[in-house]
Amino acid sequence: MLANILKQNNVDNSGVRFDYNARTALAFVTNRADGEREFLFFRHPSADMLLHESELDVELISKISEEEITFLTGAEDPNDDNVVLDRLFHPNLKLLIVTEGSEGCRYFTKEFRGRVAGVKVKAVDTTGAGDAFVGGILYGLASDPNLYKDEERLREALLFANVCGAVTVTKRGAIPALPTKEAVLNLLTQAAS
Repeated sequence: MLANILKQNNVDNSGVRFDYNARTALAFVTNRADGEREFLFFRHPSADMLLHESELDVELISKISEEEITFLTGAEDPNDDNVVLDRLFHPNLKLLIVTEGSEGCRYFTKEFRGRVAGVKVKAVDTTGAGDAFVGGILYGLASDPNLYKDEERLREALLFANVCGAVTVTKRGAIPALPTKEAVLNLLTQAAS
């Protein structure tokens, strides 16, 4: 089970919730010619559909995509920062990140907000890019848990996370394409020159 693998690797899995009466959703992923992916889900209902707000730690850092903004707000403009702030940000939230694929990401805290551009690469398969992004920002937060309080440090961490996603899309497969720190630093160096 994934939760046990996380625990064996010293990852805090205290936020993981289980419903022993529900199954895990199945996701079938196909790749289009342009490297983008399409999903087909089997949910009958799956555990993620049965999660209640009361089971969540609301003082978390959240990451959502543009598509998820449209879904969560009832088709409002995902590019409108006011929609994000008015409908999705709440007083207990420390950091809200909106991923925008190859365009980068936007960030929102109580004190500041902004955008970090993406790094352009030739996409082969976009599967796993969001997971790589999350891994990259978690790496930054594990190294500096308060980086969300300093805009310059946050922007550096988000650029690192964007590059994690960019390296991932240059290879096929969700897990095999996940980058090493060395690969991310190499692309960061190339992008800076």
